[in-house]
Amino acid sequence: MKNVENRNLVYEAMRNEMVYDRSKYTILPLSKFGLMQITRQRVRPAVHVVNKETCPTCNGSGKISSSIAVTDVIENNIHHLITKQNEKKLVITLHPFLYSYYTKGLISRQMKWFFKYTKWVTLIPDSTLAIVEFKFLNDLGEEIELL
Repeated sequence: MKNVENRNLVYEAMRNEMVYDRSKYTILPLSKFGLMQITRQRVRPAVHVVNKETCPTCNGSGKISSSIAVTDVIENNIHHLITKQNEKKLVITLHPFLYSYYTKGLISRQMKWFFKYTKWVTLIPDSTLAIVEFKFLNDLGEEIELL
């Protein structure tokens, strides 16, 4: 790329290809080292999702992960324990709020788990647990350690 004409051809080709780009951009010609500088403006907004809620126990002095995120964690753990570890009987103790979320409705989530895994997952409400706390118990009543 010592020849100036060749550098200009590469620069023009790049400009012609960038015409189809929807974002704002700046292209600088090739430097004497053969480098081309291209800057682009971001088209989409940055993804910034806060999934924390105000803690109901301390009335706002702390933050906890959202209850929707907790339900995802519980369902992922159920899937892992039943499919990968072949747990025969699974019992979950959880906050009454989450208990009602999983058991209420015409076809509850608990029933969907039964149809999906053909194993019944027993849920036990425990008001001593925080909203985001839960415990998995095996058929002997021992707590299952989760990763």
